[in-house]
Amino acid sequence: MGQEKPPSPLANIKWQKGPSVASLGNIAEVRLPEGFMFAGAGDTRLLMEAMENPTSGSELGLLGPENLDWFVVFEFDEAGYIRDDEKDKLDADAMLKSIRAGNEEGNKERQKRGWATMTIVGWEQPPHYDPATHNLEWAIRGESQGKPVVNYNTRILGRRGVMRATLVTDPGTLAQTLPSFKTVLGGYAFKQGSRYEQYVSGDKVAKYGLTALVTGGAAAVAVKTGLFKYLWKLIVVIFIAIGAFFKRVFSAIKRFFGGAPDREPGR
Repeated sequence: MGQEKPPSPLANIKWQKGPSVASLGNIAEVRLPEGFMFAGAGDTRLLMEAMENPTSGSELGLLGPENLDWFVVFEFDEAGYIRDDEKDKLDADAMLKSIRAGNEEGNKERQKRGWATMTIVGWEQPPHYDPATHNLEWAIRGESQGKPVVNYNTRILGRRGVMRATLVTDPGTLAQTLPSFKTVLGGYAFKQGSRYEQYVSGDKVAKYGLTALVTGGAAAVAVKTGLFKYLWKLIVVIFIAIGAFFKRVFSAIKRFFGGAPDREPGR
């Protein structure tokens, strides 16, 4: 008899299923609709490592439909209150140049780890800020191992920092996925005392603004202080899924998440 293969670590993921409310640490919560599921902070980091992405320690959860056609990763940066006075001065060309420079640093680290590198093609959707919701959104199209990858990014400003919500989906289905993604985000809320409009004088204020959120958050500060070599840690997480490995991990997750429908994406 052949040696039995060890169980996949993905078999230990604890999935919370909807309809329910999932906590994102002690800072926020999100409603899970019927047919959706959620993994907590530790399990999200396990999944990110399986998808060949360095983890930051700021991951609070991963949410997606049970067939995992797409998913969104939530991370919180306790940077403080981020002023939105740059909302009318967002320079998409300059930001893309900065992101590409940071991605090159990220590729050096990926090569060290034996992971696939990433090329940034350009904007799928340039940055847009909504002053009513305090949400900053943009999407970047990339390519890895000859396959396209699109991550749709949302930054939700709060009193004590910013929640990063990164959508990962097949580029060909982005238009169909966005309505569902935005419906899910409609069920997101900062907990009482942590909302953007609850800022009071004396609260911690971030050292960067909206532009830096797009180009890598604190990475922009690192560039100014000569710490550019650390930029990869903040920029590379723009891309959660890596080429063909994306589908392979999805397949493994679907085999092991325990009870959710085992069906092919899109069915």
